[in-house]
Amino acid sequence: MRMTKIITAAAISLLALSSAAYAAGDAKKGKVAFEKNGCWQCHGYQGQGGVAGPVLQRTQLPYEALNNFVRETSGAMPPFSKKILSDGDLEDIYAYLQSIPAPADPKTIKLLNP
Repeated sequence: MRMTKIITAAAISLLALSSAAYAAGDAKKGKVAFEKNGCWQCHGYQGQGGVAGPVLQRTQLPYEALNNFVRETSGAMPPFSKKILSDGDLEDIYAYLQSIPAPADPKTIKLLNP
């Protein structure tokens, strides 16, 4: 039982470290790649989601999960091969999505709280 906990903790740590490494992509380049590749058409310009695509901004998905989905999706979203979207561009897009600030708390917006 103890060995299982140690292995699980190690796997989670490795996953977190590898996602952090991808988060080091260039957010400015990621914004350009996000727009150039048409991601905004379904996910909104800031990954806020839309009618056809879910929210992506500040995603909790590890980079590997996003990469696997983008490359191998069989749903409404077409798969993006490495020929269409390079690994570097996808890393930059991930960094861009992680860099988008959280929206303001509605309680702090004067117009909403007369």
